[in-house]
Amino acid sequence: MVTKDSPPETRRSDRSPWNWLLVIPVVVPLLTFLFNSDGPRIAGFPAFYWIQFAFIPLGVLCTVVVYRATKRKG
Repeated sequence: MVTKDSPPETRRSDRSPWNWLLVIPVVVPLLTFLFNSDGPRIAGFPAFYWIQFAFIPLGVLCTVVVYRATKRKG
């Protein structure tokens, strides 16, 4: 509810260039040539499995960077 004494509402803008970093964890797992091999093996696991697990920290890292870069002060 808006009264004449309330401050004007500011429009929310989610259009930050930092949001483009969120494309990385979506696109990188689609690049199958990165993990389309049996080797190198880590602890006996083929590359396919450990690279899939490596995508998880990649997504978390990108999300944290975007969150901190676009967080509102106040």
